Amino acid sequence: MKTTRQQQDATRRQIVASAVDLMTRQGFDGTTMKDIARAAGIGDATIYKYFPTKDRIVLGYLDEVVHASLADTLQAPGFASYSLQEKLQRLTDAVLERLLADREFVAEMHKVARRSPLALMAEPLPARAALRDAVASFLEAAEASGEIEPCDFKGLAGGLYTDYLGGVVAYWLADESDGFADTTQLVDLSLGVLVLTLRTGLVSRALQLGGFVLRSQMARFMQRGSGLVGVLRAAQQTLDDMGAVPVRRAPATAPAAPPPPGAAAGQKPRKARTKAGGPSPAAATPADAAPATAAAPVRRTRKAAP
Repeated sequence: MKTTRQQQDATRRQIVASAVDLMTRQGFDGTTMKDIARAAGIGDATIYKYFPTKDRIVLGYLDEVVHASLADTLQAPGFASYSLQEKLQRLTDAVLERLLADREFVAEMHKVARRSPLALMAEPLPARAALRDAVASFLEAAEASGEIEPCDFKGLAGGLYTDYLGGVVAYWLADESDGFADTTQLVDLSLGVLVLTLRTGLVSRALQLGGFVLRSQMARFMQRGSGLVGVLRAAQQTLDDMGAVPVRRAPATAPAAPPPPGAAAGQKPRKARTKAGGPSPAAATPADAAPATAAAPVRRTRKAAP
């Protein structure tokens, strides 16, 4: 019998919930896919139709947390009238509130991520895209209302927020203050500085200045005699020393053979005739002449730029 989308979503949530419970008690390494499947009440092979690995189950948990937090944030009464800082604070608080019930599991996953940081980062995370788009929309609203200066890096800022949120979660896991007051203070201060920076347009001006400097320096470097060749050679040598793959250089070609004695000036050399499909024979030489030896390729050295 074919399962409906609602049944599949329910099964997926049950798998994630069972994994969270088992990994909290047994640890990530002490829990197998078979353990999770049996705890979820599904077949050992069925679980792989939903999640191919334990890492993907963890990412599934993060996806659920992020999407639920976004829903909680956007449904807050009067959210549209919030300032940019209030919107970011509300979203950050919503994520931490969702993680609070599973704090021990989150701490266990944090240990796994620190032990092998690329294990989870290598997997696609739809939640990252959802957070990026949400933060970009917050920035667009703030820009439209005149709360901040025009921002040309909304997508980048949205992506950086996900990294910021990961840092906040790590800080929260180590926070032993009453009611996680230190984490609250960290979020308030850091987001306050961020919004103040956007309000003054400091980041945009810094990017514009950096772009101007880059363009002016590139124009100067591209002039002959600027030392660009020397800089590139130094960079290539540094990369070679670091074990980078050397650049393949085309072999130097042998100089053209001089025309045979007695050839008329300006007369083109005759091409040796070849049979169809056969190899090109060497040019004919008199019987009493010694066989010509191929000229050794001469390695040309390019004159260094002044």
